Amino acid sequence: MIIVLGLVSALQTGLIGGFAGYYLSESLYDEIGQRALMVSKTVAAMPAVIQGVRERDTESLMALSERLAETNEALFIVIGDHNAIRLAHPDPDRLGHSMADDDGDSGTLALEQGQAYVAKALGSLGLSMRGKAPIVDVSNGEIIGIVSVGYSLDQVFSVIQRYNRVLYTVMGMMLLGSVLAAIIIAGRFKRAIFGLEPEEIAALFQERDATLQSVREGIIAINRDGIVTTFNRTAIETLGLDPDTRLAGQPIERILPENNLMTALETGESAFDQEVWLQGQQMIVNRLPVKQGDETIGVVASFRLRDELDQVSRQLTRIQQYADTLRSQTHEYSNKLHTIAGLIQIGANEEALALIGNEVSDHQALIHLLLEAVPDPVLAGCLLGKYNRAREMGLKLVIDPDSQMADVPPKLPRDQLVSVLGNLIDNALEATRQFHGEGGLVHLSMTDLGHDLIFEVEDQGPGIPPDQHERIFERGVTNKQDGDHGIGLYLVRQFVDRWGGSVTVESLQPSGSRFTLYLSKTPKPSPSPGQSEVNAS
Repeated sequence: MIIVLGLVSALQTGLIGGFAGYYLSESLYDEIGQRALMVSKTVAAMPAVIQGVRERDTESLMALSERLAETNEALFIVIGDHNAIRLAHPDPDRLGHSMADDDGDSGTLALEQGQAYVAKALGSLGLSMRGKAPIVDVSNGEIIGIVSVGYSLDQVFSVIQRYNRVLYTVMGMMLLGSVLAAIIIAGRFKRAIFGLEPEEIAALFQERDATLQSVREGIIAINRDGIVTTFNRTAIETLGLDPDTRLAGQPIERILPENNLMTALETGESAFDQEVWLQGQQMIVNRLPVKQGDETIGVVASFRLRDELDQVSRQLTRIQQYADTLRSQTHEYSNKLHTIAGLIQIGANEEALALIGNEVSDHQALIHLLLEAVPDPVLAGCLLGKYNRAREMGLKLVIDPDSQMADVPPKLPRDQLVSVLGNLIDNALEATRQFHGEGGLVHLSMTDLGHDLIFEVEDQGPGIPPDQHERIFERGVTNKQDGDHGIGLYLVRQFVDRWGGSVTVESLQPSGSRFTLYLSKTPKPSPSPGQSEVNAS
C-alpha cells in the first residue's frame, strides 16, 4: 500500500509539476515576445527613427538604438532600410549588411505586407525572442524600413530555472508528504484489520463461512442499520424460508417482525436462553451485541428449536407439579384422617361421620362438576390440583357451578393453556393469602359460549392500582416483595398475543382483582415466510 500510494502520488505530482513548468515557460516566452513586439512598434513610430531612416543617418540611428536598447533592457535594437540593410546595430561591423545574415529572416512580412510579428531565432548575439515592425513614412504611407527588437532568452531560461527550483522543492515536499500520509494510512488500516494481511483475511473469511454452515443453530447478524449481514443455512431452514432466499442486505424487520434485535441494538444489552415463538414452535434464542469501543455496531442472534432435552425438562417439571399436588393431597388427608381418628377415640362418632360426609360431599361435587363441565382431562386435572393447593394454603377455590368448558379447540396446546390458567390462579391464591389470610376465597368461572373461551379469576387480595393494569403484564413488573417474580403474567400476555385473544384486569370493591382471559377458538394465522412473527416469551 505504501509503494502504490507513493507511486501514485509521484505520478500525480510529476504530471502537475510538468504541466506547471510547461505553462510557465510558454507564458514567459509569450510575455517576452509581446514585450519585444510592443517596443519594436514604439521605436518604428518614433519621428527621429523615421527621419534617420529617410536620411540614412547611421550615426544618429546608432546612438538612438543603443539608448533605446538600454532604456528597455533589450538585448539589441536593429534598424534597417526598406531593403533590410542594417542602418543601426550593436556591432558596427555588421552595418551595411542584410539583416537576413543573422537569422535568415529578411523581414518580408514587415517590409512587403506591413505586418508586425514575433520570431524566435539564433543570431550573432545569441538565441533571442524578436519583435519586428515596419517603419512607415507618415507623409506618404510608404514603408521605408524595419525595426527588430530582441530580448535574450537566456534571461527567460534563468527565470524559468528559478521558478523550477521552487516548483521542484514544492513537488518534493508534496511527494514526501504523500509518502508519510501513505505510511500513516497503511498503519491505521493495518491496525483496523488487527495486523492481518489480505491473504490472512481471505482465509479467515473462508473459515468463518465454513464454521457458520457447520453450526446446527441458526445464526443471523445485523449491522447498526438493522440490515442482515451474516446468516447460515440452518437459519433459513429453522425459519422455514425458501432455501434459495438470500437474507443478506435485507432489513431484519422485513424477515422477522417483532424480533427484538433492534431493541438489543439500541440498549446494547445481551440476552441468553430466551424463549422465542415462531409459527407456533418454541425456540431458544441468544442475542449478543457487537461493540466497537463503547459503540454498538451490530447484533448477532443464534436460535434453535427446543430439543429433546427441553422436552424432557418440561415433562420433569410437570411430574414435579403432580408430585407437589399429591404431596399436598397426602398432607391434607393425613391431617383429616388424624382428626377423624381422634374423634372416634373420644367417642364423637357423629362429628366424625359429619366430617367424612362433608369431605366426601365437597370432593364428589367438585369431581362431578369437572366431569360435566370440563371433559378435557388435562384441564380438569389442573383445576383439581389447584383446588387441593388452595385447601392446603387454608383457602378455598370456588368454581362457578354454571361453568362450561367443553368446546376447547384441538389445536390449542393443553400444556400452555394449563400453564396460563395456573399462573392466574396461583397469583390469585398468593394475593388472597397475603391480604385476607386463611379462609379467603378465589372464584373461577369458565364459559365456551360464542367464539371465545373465557376464564374469569377473582381474588380477595389488595387489588391492583388502575395505573398498573397494563404494566403488570410487562416482564419483571410485580407487586410481590420477595422471590423471583414478574414472569407469570408476562407469559400469560405472550401466549394470548400469540394465540389470538386478550387478557384484562379489573379492580373489585372493597378489595380484590378480577382477571379475564379471552382465547379465540380460531387460532391466529401463522405469518408467511419472510414475515414470521417472533415474540420473546
